[in-house]
Amino acid sequence: MRRLAASGAAGAAGAAAAPAADSTDCAQGRSPRPRRLIDLCALWDTGVSSPAAGWKRASGIARRRLNEAETLSSVQEAQLERLEAARPGRLGSGERGPVLRMARQPPPPSVHAAILLCLLSLSGAIEIPMDPSIQNELSQPPTITKQSVKDHIVDPRDNILIECEAKGNPAPSFHWTRNSRFFNIAKDPRVSMRRKSGTLVIDFRSGGRPEEYEGEYQCFARNKFGTALSNRIRLQVSKSPLWPKENLDPVVVQEGAPLTLQCNPPPGLPSPVIFWMSSSMEPITQDKRVSQGHNGDLYFSNVMLQDMQTDYSCNARFHFTHTIQQKNAFTLKVLTNNPYNDSSLRNHPDMYSARGVAERTPSFMYPQGTASSQMVLRGMDLLLECIASGVPTPDIAWYKKGGDLPSDKAKFENFNKALRITNVSEEDSGEYFCLASNKMGSIRHTISVRVKAAPYWLDEPKNLILAPGEDGRLVCRANGNPKPTVQWMVNGEPLQSAPPNPNREVAGDTIIFRDTQISSRAVYQCNTSNEHGYLLANAFVSVLDVPPRMLSPRNQLIRVILYNRTRLDCPFFGSPIPTLRWFKNGQGSNLDGGNYHVYENGSLEIKMIRKEDQGIYTCVATNILGKAENQVRLEVKDPTRIYRMPEDQVAKRGTTVQLECRVKHDPSLKLTVSWLKDDEPLYIGNRMKKEDDSLTIFGVAERDQGSYTCVASTELDQDLAKAYLTVLADQATPTNRLAALPKGRPDRPRDLELTDLAERSVRLTWIPGDDNNSPITDYVVQFEEDQFQPGVWHDHSKFPGSVNSAILQLSPYVNYQFRVIAINEVGSSHPSLPSERYRTSGAPPESNPADVKGEGTRKNNMEITWTPMNATSAFGPNLRYIVKWRRRETRETWNNATVWGSRYVVGQTPVYVPYEIRVQAENDFGKGPEPDTVIGYSGEDYPRAAPTDVKIRVLNSTAISLQWNRVYPDTVQGQLREYRAYYWRESSLLKNLWVSQKRQQASFPGDRPRGVVSRLFPYSNYKLEMVVVNGRGDGPRSETKEFTTPEGVPSAPRRFRVRQPNLETINLEWDHPEHPNGILIGYTLKYVAFNGTKLGKQIVENFSPNQTKFTMQRADPVSRYRFTLSARTQVGSGEAVTEESPAPPNEAYTNNQADIATQGWFIGLMCAIALLVLILLIVCFIKRSRGGKYPVREKKDVPLGPEDPKEEDGSFDYSDEDNKPLQGSQTSLDGTIKQQESDDSLVDYGEGGEGQFNEDGSFIGQYTVKKDKEETEGNESSEATSPVNAIYSLA
Repeated sequence: MRRLAASGAAGAAGAAAAPAADSTDCAQGRSPRPRRLIDLCALWDTGVSSPAAGWKRASGIARRRLNEAETLSSVQEAQLERLEAARPGRLGSGERGPVLRMARQPPPPSVHAAILLCLLSLSGAIEIPMDPSIQNELSQPPTITKQSVKDHIVDPRDNILIECEAKGNPAPSFHWTRNSRFFNIAKDPRVSMRRKSGTLVIDFRSGGRPEEYEGEYQCFARNKFGTALSNRIRLQVSKSPLWPKENLDPVVVQEGAPLTLQCNPPPGLPSPVIFWMSSSMEPITQDKRVSQGHNGDLYFSNVMLQDMQTDYSCNARFHFTHTIQQKNAFTLKVLTNNPYNDSSLRNHPDMYSARGVAERTPSFMYPQGTASSQMVLRGMDLLLECIASGVPTPDIAWYKKGGDLPSDKAKFENFNKALRITNVSEEDSGEYFCLASNKMGSIRHTISVRVKAAPYWLDEPKNLILAPGEDGRLVCRANGNPKPTVQWMVNGEPLQSAPPNPNREVAGDTIIFRDTQISSRAVYQCNTSNEHGYLLANAFVSVLDVPPRMLSPRNQLIRVILYNRTRLDCPFFGSPIPTLRWFKNGQGSNLDGGNYHVYENGSLEIKMIRKEDQGIYTCVATNILGKAENQVRLEVKDPTRIYRMPEDQVAKRGTTVQLECRVKHDPSLKLTVSWLKDDEPLYIGNRMKKEDDSLTIFGVAERDQGSYTCVASTELDQDLAKAYLTVLADQATPTNRLAALPKGRPDRPRDLELTDLAERSVRLTWIPGDDNNSPITDYVVQFEEDQFQPGVWHDHSKFPGSVNSAILQLSPYVNYQFRVIAINEVGSSHPSLPSERYRTSGAPPESNPADVKGEGTRKNNMEITWTPMNATSAFGPNLRYIVKWRRRETRETWNNATVWGSRYVVGQTPVYVPYEIRVQAENDFGKGPEPDTVIGYSGEDYPRAAPTDVKIRVLNSTAISLQWNRVYPDTVQGQLREYRAYYWRESSLLKNLWVSQKRQQASFPGDRPRGVVSRLFPYSNYKLEMVVVNGRGDGPRSETKEFTTPEGVPSAPRRFRVRQPNLETINLEWDHPEHPNGILIGYTLKYVAFNGTKLGKQIVENFSPNQTKFTMQRADPVSRYRFTLSARTQVGSGEAVTEESPAPPNEAYTNNQADIATQGWFIGLMCAIALLVLILLIVCFIKRSRGGKYPVREKKDVPLGPEDPKEEDGSFDYSDEDNKPLQGSQTSLDGTIKQQESDDSLVDYGEGGEGQFNEDGSFIGQYTVKKDKEETEGNESSEATSPVNAIYSLA
């Protein structure tokens, strides 16, 4: 049996019989519903300007509270009078005299500061609720909701559309200006305005030129409460002009010279996209040598002969018309010293020398000169470009003077010729430089970047809704470079020419409204501008005088499950902002505190529903114009619980099984019991019977095996319980059920109960869940408290798996709630449902906060901090801390303060003075034990003195030794952290070598008089300063010292390349070291030949410092070479770089051959094969020398004649005494014996291998019929099968 957690509406607030209020989350800091915009939660979240800002807010509160007091009960009226007596305020003119005199007293300065903070923070827009009845009743000045962009470019082939839409109540009307003059739409038949909108439509279907309507347009939306303005919309018609006709002569250029092909596209609107192609529409391949600049021109860093193979045409693509304009093509004529365009030279390691092109140092093609400047607007992309010529093609590198490039925004384009920095800000200004370099030298170009800014908002004015008599302000604050100017307008007219308003005051970028009235409604425009652009914002001031009204249905019914948490919503609207209060059953005081919590938006939360919470709750919204109320009826229902759950069962096939599920529920709710099988809805077939408290399965089959879940649900909650049915075959027995079933994590414990309630302990009892075939080993009890960390569970204690009841030790004044987790070898169960809450009685704290520290955050203060105590150590309500401090060793009296947080700042302290500190816990039941004394220090100030008599001793080319006189302790003004040396490389002793002057530092912790600075660059001039550092920062700098590092060994040569153009030579190339670290006197090259594991003799070559190439003649074409190259100064050789020559194609075979040939097994195998061949040759010679007799019969079965002396006995002898060929054979060119076609052989009459030889080698067997002539002729090895020919061929 397994018990599952109840879910559904039981864990929520409840369900409403009538349309209920939406669930809220303002407790988490968000407005519960968008339409309730007058409650404080929504005001803060949507940024609404407070209608009750300023000192007059207090008077509004006092007035509406007095009005409430007239209609509420006497008890409530007495409470309100006590509240009013405790706060100052100014009442309206209709109030009594004494109260009026109170209002005229000047408020204290702290109130002014509070008012200013409130006004600055509550300055956002407020929307009227979406309720149609409120929308139709409340007036609202116009607001622009949609408009075209400021630079509006249109397609000349389409009708022109200039958008302008606005909202307001009453609906606004629209009119336009063109070039600052009234645009009379009625006089132009082509121009119309959309219905219920200000959008202009200019129709050209009946003719007309769009260019006639170019200009600057502005839309005005007006109703009786004000006028709103759109941006000034600049209308332009897109243009895509044709390229001017021109005849271009061929461009004659010397090979290796730079070349620029200018595009000069026609000025389009917007600017066209430029790209280069050939006249046959083939794209031009671009690379580091040939590329297109940002201005559209095509740049050749150096022209090569292959550039003549195509022509070059500049193309411009226009966005709106989707057309491409093509310029007449350029043709190139390249003059060269080597007229043969050998394609193999393109991949030559020194292509230019191979073609006879002279190498030269880089020079800039764009921009010209050594320096230039560029301006960019904030937020735009900065594009810097450097294109250089030279032979070989130069490489481009980018740097920023005095800093690094912004890695997150910078990217390189166009083969490193362009640097793009996105979303530029002010810190991106400065000097950038590009470095163009090849092996002949380098040059650089400096670009000074200035970042300007069009206006951007710091504080955009927002719509302001006020109640009559309240104060408010509009703030229009923007920034830019140069600083923008601010111009205020009202209803589209300059503020200076508007009718005077005594309630309005303009203070630069702020308009202050005091004692606003209905007549103050208007739309204000703020225009802030500089030479780079402008911003225009509309903000209306609306004065609403609306009595409270409720926005939710009346007399809602909310039903909720016992012990759950719920929240009652009461959405409302009014101006001034009403206050909302809750009452129960029409009597008693306002509900707040204890089990109730009222949020700032007016929602009432009941933390844990009990039976006595059932009743009628009334929410009352009140302002100075009246009040409104609504009622919510709350019904508390008993939870749905399965008290007899189905049990796990093991049944034989064909038997009957019954699964019980008995439920207890609230009788007023409709109960539904359903079943799941394997978490899917169960189909009740003929073999199953479902009753209210059980499920019966007749004739159990194998398919019935699985998990069965009983789901008991009402419209508010549900409960679940699960059991597993195992079906056995007929011959099986249930004795080994546990071995057959899989193990799983235990089910959650259930039915937690608290008994034996005491001040510091309680007994917790629970019912274990199913162990799922793995015994429960442990129970973990967790607790949650609702004061300090509500909703967070903490481990309390751990118990063995054999118990289900335990006494828990508790802390004072904690509202406990417990849950239990079961653990077995598989894992942990889900937590049980929480128990009911139990609050222990209070007591004084028994401990004090830990980690007490005293540290200064400024030079004249000391911040005392500690780790706050948690709920289980507070022991009582209103936990606070008594902080005591005094200067150490002065024996002065203790200063003290009471703090509710976890920090306290002591002000006006001397610099870095020790203090004794104590922090003691206290609650409403008393103080904690006497605290320990902790030593803290007040704030540090910057050191006043610098190290003196700084001496530098050069240790080697990369390190120096420092020695200095320590500063006096009283000048440190804090804790001495370290001595620090700032040093930078001023220059190199090598001419024309650029160095970075970035400052570096070396730290020497503690109070020491000496140290070592390492990792310096050799052969350089350095400067050094020293400071002393404390916790505040650096002190003054010492006198600047200069020193020079001696020569060192150079770094490794760069880009060491080994190429093998053929099997006879190897070409080596390298670049100079990145860090010469002195004057180079040459290079040392060591190389050695190797073949597999064999090494040749090492050869050493020395080169001059200017030589960067070497060609070596190979001694043999098989071996590879290992090269080691290093640079030399007078000090010695530097770091070496090693490369190997490329492997020849047959190297693998050569290596294998060499390796195998030296192996012993291979030598033995070759000797064995040679011996075997020798034995075979000896046998063959013996057989050839012995001869033999073969019985022969004529091919046509004719008997031998007696006249033949060699055939008397039917046989003949043969021998090789004269080494002559057999009769009827001929000798081929290679000395072998070939049988003529007319002759017969023994093979012609045999069946191949079917004949046999006797011991003396003679052929034994019967003659057979001769094979077909064609078969004999087709067998090219027929003579080899003849024993006679075989012997001669071996001989």
